[in-house]
Amino acid sequence: MSISRRKFLGWMGAAGLGVTAGTKARAASNAHFEGYPNSLAVLHDTTRCVGCRRCEAGCNKVNDLPAPATPFDDLTVLDRKRRTDAESYTIVNRYGAGGEGQAPLFRKNQCNHCLEPACASACFVAAFHKTPEGAVVYDASVCVGCRYCMIACPFEIPTYEYDKALAPRVMKCTMCHPRVLEGKLPGCVEACPVEALSFGSREEMLKIARERIRKQPERYVDHIYGENEMGGTSWLYLAGVPFRELGMREDLGVTPAPKLTSGALGAVPIVVGLWPVLLTGIYAVSKRKDKIAEEEKRQAVAQAVEAADQKAAEAMAKAREKAEKEKTGAIDKAVKEALAEAERKAQEEAAKAAAEAAAPTDDTAEGPEGTTPPAPSDPKPTEEDA
Repeated sequence: MSISRRKFLGWMGAAGLGVTAGTKARAASNAHFEGYPNSLAVLHDTTRCVGCRRCEAGCNKVNDLPAPATPFDDLTVLDRKRRTDAESYTIVNRYGAGGEGQAPLFRKNQCNHCLEPACASACFVAAFHKTPEGAVVYDASVCVGCRYCMIACPFEIPTYEYDKALAPRVMKCTMCHPRVLEGKLPGCVEACPVEALSFGSREEMLKIARERIRKQPERYVDHIYGENEMGGTSWLYLAGVPFRELGMREDLGVTPAPKLTSGALGAVPIVVGLWPVLLTGIYAVSKRKDKIAEEEKRQAVAQAVEAADQKAAEAMAKAREKAEKEKTGAIDKAVKEALAEAERKAQEEAAKAAAEAAAPTDDTAEGPEGTTPPAPSDPKPTEEDA
């Protein structure tokens, strides 16, 4: 009988440590598993990958995931190393250059869907299990949020919905299991424009990989990553450089995860009871830190706005003072110009008046062109006068 996460946490809180008495945690499986016959797999040929992020876009679309902060056609995200998260089941990273004069190398990263998954062997409520089709799937209805799977995974893939307090889930690539059951390709494989991803039976993918190595030994490292690592995976890789140069672990060995985890799980039963309580405390502390950080952020924003307002007010006051000074100066200049003009006109009027006062009167007749007429001459004596 399965129980819900809320009911489990309720029991843990009510019973306290007493629930751990006589309880023994169990792994999903302790027996070696060779894999389901005809299970499916994906072959990722990293020598063909061009870092276009089309696989990311395809995964996002078929899984109805939230749109990323950086669009899929923006390749600036390749400037930093990324990992999968609750909203990104797969990511592509860039790893330097493949050698002198060669282009950078790219690798797609997602759940490798181990034949004997560490996440399943670490989960004491069997929230994870391997399907006959090859995918490792997750049942959120039985998950108690212990996150053992995140610790157990050697590839650091499962992530947690920390922002969902009431019903958080463990999130990871599903190898598009629902689509595969419908006879469709995984979203990333369907979206790849350069056939860096191939999908089919695991045996067929291994044959294709071996044939590529045989035909082009100068192009590939003579190793298929995932054929035997951690007992084998359903995601296989080919590369032209040592896999460590693509950020992949080369120290995992070939021992399946259940052989490494079953003893440890049986030795620490008390953690099963303490873990939910511990997580609740961690979550409370985390939320308190977030609340304090948010309050500090609000205060900082308020102070910045207040300082900006004060600077704006000071700038406005200075501008107003400058405008007043310029206005006063303009008025003074206009007054001075008006007074000077009035004085000039007064002087002109005075000069005109003086000129008129000095002009001759009407008693003095003047001849033509201002000459005085000649005096009358005496008449000459006639003979009668003599």
